[in-house]
Amino acid sequence: MDSTSYKGFILIIVATFLFSSHDTISKYLTSAYPVLLIVWARYAVHTALMASLFLPKAGTALFKTANLKLQLLRGGCLVATSLFFTFSLHYLPLAEATSIHFLAPLLVILLSVLLLGERVSARQMCAALAGFVGTLFIVRPGGDLFTLAVLLPFCSALCFALYQLLTRKLSAYDSAITSNFLGGFFAAGVTSLLVPFFWVTPTMKDAIMMGALGTLGMISHLLFSQSFRYAAPAVLAPFSYCQILFSTIMGAFIFKQVPESLSLYGMVVIAISGALALLKGSKAA
Repeated sequence: MDSTSYKGFILIIVATFLFSSHDTISKYLTSAYPVLLIVWARYAVHTALMASLFLPKAGTALFKTANLKLQLLRGGCLVATSLFFTFSLHYLPLAEATSIHFLAPLLVILLSVLLLGERVSARQMCAALAGFVGTLFIVRPGGDLFTLAVLLPFCSALCFALYQLLTRKLSAYDSAITSNFLGGFFAAGVTSLLVPFFWVTPTMKDAIMMGALGTLGMISHLLFSQSFRYAAPAVLAPFSYCQILFSTIMGAFIFKQVPESLSLYGMVVIAISGALALLKGSKAA
């Protein structure tokens, strides 16, 4: 394996670590602030940073899209994903919420068949079914997590799956930079209209942490995208599931929330099934 591939591995692992750090900060903030305020801060900072990076060079072209309807729908899915997942962090342990959210790649497979009429392999369908079995290990009937709160990360996974499908369709119309900027811009705009009704003035320390959310979110996405310049998606895709590992470790050390053994089995099943599905899909692509 050459040094270039190692760069891809390092970038994607660092990106998943930053994603987990972002979610850890979000969970901490949900104990004191409304979720809408947290999500607003995340996208306001994210959009401001992207504008400072790309507007000087791209100018107003950054706002131009060939399919405004799809961009608005994609932005709505992004807002819904963030709201559902951040709400889930208020009620669920970090590791379990992250694992359920990682059903998104498996839901993409199912929705590709139902909405786009695409063909998927038998292995991909088996991987999707295995992922749902893994979820049952985590939210097993009669367990402490078997509450309505488990629907929140599932809804975030569903919205994120739709977001990914719309991103795929929009790739035929707009550049990745335009789509990423417009998604954050839409999310910041929508939440800005609502945040005055949920406003709580943060302390200086928490305001810095809210700023860190947007910074971590933007950097992690850039690193994640950059990693595919150095190695093939088929090789890197399974490494995205390192986020479950990092979230488990952070949840245990910071929030003293250690998953039960059956929950750990479920996380492993979701990670393996999702990695197999991504690996197969990446090879086909």
